[in-house]
Amino acid sequence: MATTGVSDEVLAEKYASVFPHLNERQRRLLAGAEARALGRGGVAQVARASGLHPETVTAGMAELAGGAPVTDRVRRTGGGRKPLTETDPTLLSDLQRLVDDEARGDPERPLRWTAKSTRELAAALGERGHRVSHFVVGQLLHQLGFSLQANVKAREGRQHPDRDAQFRHINAAVSEALDAGQPVISVDTKKKELVGDFKNAGREWHPKGEPVEVRTHDFKDPELGKAIPYGIYDLANNEGWVSVGVDHDTAQFAVASIQSWWEHLGRARFPSATTLTITADCGGSNGNRTRLWKTELQRLADTTGLTIRVCHLPPATSKWNRIEHRLFSFITMNRRGKPLESRQVIIDLITSTTTGTGLKVYARLDEGAYPDKIKVTDAELGAVRLHGDPFHPEWNYTITPHVTVDC
Repeated sequence: MATTGVSDEVLAEKYASVFPHLNERQRRLLAGAEARALGRGGVAQVARASGLHPETVTAGMAELAGGAPVTDRVRRTGGGRKPLTETDPTLLSDLQRLVDDEARGDPERPLRWTAKSTRELAAALGERGHRVSHFVVGQLLHQLGFSLQANVKAREGRQHPDRDAQFRHINAAVSEALDAGQPVISVDTKKKELVGDFKNAGREWHPKGEPVEVRTHDFKDPELGKAIPYGIYDLANNEGWVSVGVDHDTAQFAVASIQSWWEHLGRARFPSATTLTITADCGGSNGNRTRLWKTELQRLADTTGLTIRVCHLPPATSKWNRIEHRLFSFITMNRRGKPLESRQVIIDLITSTTTGTGLKVYARLDEGAYPDKIKVTDAELGAVRLHGDPFHPEWNYTITPHVTVDC
């Protein structure tokens, strides 16, 4: 019953017409102002008419009494429910593990997508002890760089019947190595780049009407030549290493780049390592059918003393290679719109690449000669201490060193 001379019905009608146009803070302050103007009994009457809790009305009065500042904030700093990623610190990492083995996307962008639905992911997280809705899973996927996409990509071509099984095999091998504290790297060659003042896709900020002028035609400069970036991504440390070659993209160059990473970063990061796990595409200089790739890996194993385990991605799935999304996509964004005028510019652009998740990238110019069309004899291939896995040995195999080396 009203004791202030204003009926509950009049107040309720006012609030019903105004509240839908106000945010939480504005409703609280309006109720507080009304209660203060009504005087004794005003808090109880405003609470009845507005449907707000009496404590909310009182809080509005207190804010006004304290000189509530004009602000766009709805809640005070620190107010509101804490995000699940704070109250459940392993939620994001567990979600990342669930989708990593099935993540794909455009190699030139950090955007990815997953074949699993948010409801399936929420259920899987629930089995791991996380209380999370499929709606929140969708928000977290956006935070991880995923986007909702169609589930059929024609460019992948015909799928191998064991494609998904191979990805599960790779994921198990990678998880086993990481849990044991052993190094795991994802490797690939980024497309060759012409060195010089050539047009580079993308845009960057410049004074209006003053674009950077580049050559009209993209003909290779005979003096500057081309750059061949071969990348190594260290999964455990979120670090990238790029060897920038100037000769040919061969298996010799690929393995030399891996050895360069090991000598400059890997050995120091993993002083107790006995095994190096490599995930790579099925084609290119590190292809599973390339004889030189295997003989060079044997040389690397003999030099380092490491047992080398290789898992190849199934055919036509190169866009799922982790290095594409965790390293190359960010390098591409960092250099957009910048002409690659010299080899040093390329190195500088690569090493200046960073991300919000703490990615660090190192680069080194490799001016070595790597002749192409090297023939590997049956005898040379037979000397490789290669042991195929029971599951698809053509994709999954281990190469052991001939002698033990002190790493």
